Amino acid sequence: MAITLSLPTADGLLRPYTLQAAAPLAAARGAGRLPFNRIAYSAAHVVADPLAAVDPWLQCAIDWDTTIAYRQRLWSLGLGVAEAMDTAQRGMGLDWPTSLELIRRSLDAARDHPGALVASGCGTDHLALDAVRSVDDVIRAYEEQMEAIEALGGRLIVMASRALARVASGPADYERVYGRILRQARQPVILHWLGEMFDPALAGYWGGGSDVQAAMDTALGIIEAHADKVDGIKISLLDKDKEIAMRRRLPATGGADGQGVRMYTGDDFNYAELIAGDGHGPARVHGQSDALLGIFDAIAPAASAALSALAAGDEARFHEILAPTVPLSRHIFAAPTRFYKTGVVFMAWLNGHQQHFTMVGGQQSTRSLVHLAELFRLADAARLLDDPALAAQRMRTLLALHGVDA
Repeated sequence: MAITLSLPTADGLLRPYTLQAAAPLAAARGAGRLPFNRIAYSAAHVVADPLAAVDPWLQCAIDWDTTIAYRQRLWSLGLGVAEAMDTAQRGMGLDWPTSLELIRRSLDAARDHPGALVASGCGTDHLALDAVRSVDDVIRAYEEQMEAIEALGGRLIVMASRALARVASGPADYERVYGRILRQARQPVILHWLGEMFDPALAGYWGGGSDVQAAMDTALGIIEAHADKVDGIKISLLDKDKEIAMRRRLPATGGADGQGVRMYTGDDFNYAELIAGDGHGPARVHGQSDALLGIFDAIAPAASAALSALAAGDEARFHEILAPTVPLSRHIFAAPTRFYKTGVVFMAWLNGHQQHFTMVGGQQSTRSLVHLAELFRLADAARLLDDPALAAQRMRTLLALHGVDA
């Protein structure tokens, strides 16, 4: 029987929407899944504990069992977990002590999944920005988090630092900070360039001001000087041309496997094209991107199925699977982009992976009902509602909370 409900539209009206009849997209799990020929990390969200007696804007309380269960789902689909990153609301509700506990629990859980990938965010977010006076303060902060994560056996994603963006006077300060951290790393790290659309406090990162080319030159210079300590770089600029230009300049030696430094796409608008690649140049790293994406949390079954198709040599099927997910992703990551986490958690709730639509920091309030209704439509079009009846029931609950009889 068709499921129809009334959803708000951008013109302020309620219009009937009937869910499509197509079966939800499924992906092979575990031994039944073809190994990927790209490294693929999903930046994973955290599940808040709605029963905790905390002030949500000031304190974070995590439902650990449900949070870890979601990571187990990602691993079962062949995806790695980029832990305690922006998608987990790092810097938007998730503090450093809770982040470290999250990393510890995730690494412990990964031991039950042979081959599971985990890389963990290392930053400077425990600093009070007003108290930061010099790049030495930034170095010490990075070292503190680095030591704590490596003591747990974790691999590092060196996150962009608001504190460094605040105190650095130019490219030389970035070279000094990153050089110091990379020389100390126990194993090759992933660098993280997060654009200001994700975090306005990171404007002008790498000391390039508004000149992205100058910023890219600085980042590439740091990578070239320490290629044996850099697995890859994730850039989240939502600009495929800039990513491709940088990818073609990455060192063809070094990296985690000696075959070059990888580009981990963080482009939630153009990921399919970038992962498929263009075959440019003789070095593998110049012609294709690997992935470290927040959207993979929300579209995990599609990402897994598409990557399996790509590994089997069926690029047409890869694009066929991912094409309907791109409008959904562009909507979730629409400006203000930093609020995309709300859409990611909303998807998890619709699909029954958590029992509530409550977020750390009260961030469920950052998107409008109209935005979430369109997200629901796009998720249905992409066959990403695992149980359409459950998703419709939960959508009706949200509508009722807003005074809408669906």
